[in-house]
Amino acid sequence: MAGGAVGDGIIVDLSRLRQLHLDHAARLAEVGAGVTRSMLDAAARRAGLWFPVDPSSGAFCTLGGMAATNAAGPRSLKHGSMRAWVEWVACVFADGTPAVVRRGQPPLQRRVPAALARYESRKSSLREEAARLKLPAVRKDSSGYGWREFARSGELVDLIVGSEGTLALITGLRLRLSVVPNATATILAAFPSLEGAVAGAAAARAVGAAACELLDRTFLEVAGSERRLPVAGDSDAVLLIELDAPNDVEAAAAAQALGSALVASSVILGVDSESADELWSLRHAVSPILSRLPATTQSMQFIEDCAVPPDSLPAFVRGVRAALDRHGRRGVIFGHAGDAHVHVNPLIDITQANWRETVELLLDEVVDLTVRLGGTLSGEHGDGRLRAPLLHRTRDPAELDLAASLKAIFDPDGLMNPGVKIPMAGQRPLEDIKYDPNLPPLPTAARRALDRVATERAYDQARLELLDEAG
Repeated sequence: MAGGAVGDGIIVDLSRLRQLHLDHAARLAEVGAGVTRSMLDAAARRAGLWFPVDPSSGAFCTLGGMAATNAAGPRSLKHGSMRAWVEWVACVFADGTPAVVRRGQPPLQRRVPAALARYESRKSSLREEAARLKLPAVRKDSSGYGWREFARSGELVDLIVGSEGTLALITGLRLRLSVVPNATATILAAFPSLEGAVAGAAAARAVGAAACELLDRTFLEVAGSERRLPVAGDSDAVLLIELDAPNDVEAAAAAQALGSALVASSVILGVDSESADELWSLRHAVSPILSRLPATTQSMQFIEDCAVPPDSLPAFVRGVRAALDRHGRRGVIFGHAGDAHVHVNPLIDITQANWRETVELLLDEVVDLTVRLGGTLSGEHGDGRLRAPLLHRTRDPAELDLAASLKAIFDPDGLMNPGVKIPMAGQRPLEDIKYDPNLPPLPTAARRALDRVATERAYDQARLELLDEAG
């Protein structure tokens, strides 16, 4: 989503690496990088297990990609992001040598890659420097490398996960699994103010909620254009909360208790699977509507992943609304309230002569807002080529220097995903934008294949297969 997998040079398609082996007793899965989250979860559930990291793209996102960006999703509030679930990483370094990097054990390899030898000689100093960094006080962060976790653990796995292909190519993973929750219940609560919603999110965190999603009034406006909403149209924000428990009775009781404690204008409980699914359908209602908007009005995701300290969430949402208003743009705002992590989809009319200037000004203003609030530009999608040139504005200079040192250890010639995490000289955040009508046309077969990806949501199909079929 941030342009992490595109760029000049050789693009490696790992989607055919789909080996999948479960160790039910140990609650472990060994998977190829091309296995999708939905494939793993379906196999795990047959044994009463599941994989709790569940992005909204879970039907087609690959586990290799999820590890590369340290992906998360709504249930990260209780279960954490991808990094916490990775036991080992099979990878290939820039010189072509493979290794399996394991937690608590030395790497497995036929011969020691030069990158690992350089890393071992610097490991202690890297960890000491990581411990001294000033990092954003946020609950989720997929910007930069995983210094916070590495400072605590000293594990190379924690640096490779979230590195977006800049240190090594991830070819396989061993992942921990969890037991499927016995019972869940859902709460849909509407609030007249953002502050009320943030207080509700804090209450949800305090009782150990599995998920707590924010749908702001702009989200409700779009959703309400095609369906009847179960909440008042003048609500400033809605929380969608999920609780799990050992049985249905306890789940329902927990939902009733939390619902009664919320200072909300309305509360709806979903204590059985049918009613809960109906409430969660509101969360998924907007994407199909956005996909049907006129081609001139594109939902552009260039400020779509910021996270801020929890108390700053109202200020962030209001600041984004104000920036959109200043530029006469609508935008859909939603996200993970429990983690103060917000997705913003501005709607841009590409027939306007100044649309690019609008996009650049909006991005600049939201970066300034994020810096003022002590936040990060990426909570779960990574830096990519979009955010890498902005890191000097949002991160401690010492962190940028340490990142450059790490990159030099693993990829001294700059071969691995150049322009991601570490910007290239002169790199700008917004260069080629796929919606730009003035871009040179793609070859017919490539255009046909990419249109099929978008219309059929065929994101998990090998690109070479798509190209062959379109040819």
